[in-house]
Amino acid sequence: MAPVTGVGEEMHALVERLYPLCRSITGDGVRATLRIVGEYIPLQVHEVPTGTPVLDWTVPEEWNIRDAYIADATGKRVVDFAASSLHVLGYSVPVSATMPLSELRRHLHTLPEHPAWVPYRTSYYRPEWGFCLSQETLDALPEGDYEVRVDSTLADGHLTYAEHVVPGQVSDEVIVSCHVCHPSLANDNLAGIAVAAFLARALAEETPYYTYRFIFAPGTIGAITWLARNAERVEKVKHGLVLACAGDPGRLTYKQSRRGDAEIDRVMRYVLAASERPHSVNEFTPYGYDERQFCSPGFDLGVGSLSRTPYAGYPEYHTSADNPDFVSPRAMADTLAVCREAFGVLDRNRRYLNLSPYGEPQLGRRGLYDSLGGRSDAKQAQLAMLWVLSLSDGEHGLLDVAERSGLPFDTVAAAAGALDTAGLIKA
Repeated sequence: MAPVTGVGEEMHALVERLYPLCRSITGDGVRATLRIVGEYIPLQVHEVPTGTPVLDWTVPEEWNIRDAYIADATGKRVVDFAASSLHVLGYSVPVSATMPLSELRRHLHTLPEHPAWVPYRTSYYRPEWGFCLSQETLDALPEGDYEVRVDSTLADGHLTYAEHVVPGQVSDEVIVSCHVCHPSLANDNLAGIAVAAFLARALAEETPYYTYRFIFAPGTIGAITWLARNAERVEKVKHGLVLACAGDPGRLTYKQSRRGDAEIDRVMRYVLAASERPHSVNEFTPYGYDERQFCSPGFDLGVGSLSRTPYAGYPEYHTSADNPDFVSPRAMADTLAVCREAFGVLDRNRRYLNLSPYGEPQLGRRGLYDSLGGRSDAKQAQLAMLWVLSLSDGEHGLLDVAERSGLPFDTVAAAAGALDTAGLIKA
């Protein structure tokens, strides 16, 4: 795993700052989140009205919440939204009532297997209200009447998402997507947002080959909305990566695209293996994050998903235990480093044509051997040149060369650059 760096600490600070906000698939919590992210990278924010058809879905009503609580007979709040946004069932309709605990129980959600934790629950597409609390809190409630209040609105409004574009040398795009719809969950939401923002900043300091489009959108409905609004230009998307669960202590996990042989799949497999990091590569399944929307048959984009421990793969998933203490600067810095390594390979993985294909060209008289003098890896660099020349047939990319030769990709790319400059190959 990458060492703790300043950027890791900065990402963790962003997670801590975003953590208290109450996010959902719509509403002011999403806007507040994007305003903060916008302090790190410029964002183009989009507002899509309620009722807008998006593929087979419709943009829902906007949900906002000001306060919510359960109070006992003395007026003491035994469950309080102000203490944690997880305490309210997401998209709860307004309620103001007094009822006995026996009636209230059917609106309460707990985790008996983890009695001190509060679960995360939602009810996006059916009118319901409810509260989430620890089993310990529920067990301590005496029978009797309780005041129940959810001060929320569910009305026509907008779905909000944002984009940030890092211009490249070509208009072909790589999309990087993360979801911005979960409330106080540090790993499953905020770590991915932080890594995406700092990845965008890092790419902006370079001159990437591809154009990189970062999408900050609510899960499922946000990706569907983006696809519906970009259906005519989606052919520009050549590669993509969904970031989620990017800060926990587990090993890195890459979930392949539906194709399984997309270039991003090959690049991620290579980079993870070459780095010798502990990792897993999983086959595609149509369940998970928004890779399933981008990979749906009608679009069939080459989009995979990078996480550490996958969704639902750790006990803290969708609970109050997924807090800023659960994610670390070291893990987020490591996830960011892998993304940068992968996009570095993706950006340079081009095919070349040998312009002197009949026999081996004389490298010495072109100064290519002399340029290696004194280098500790001179023999490796010379071998890389020979491999690049051998496989520059217009059919093989530099990743093919690295995989077949067993040489580091950086060495292969440097060899290709030297041969290109010498006029022996062309992209």
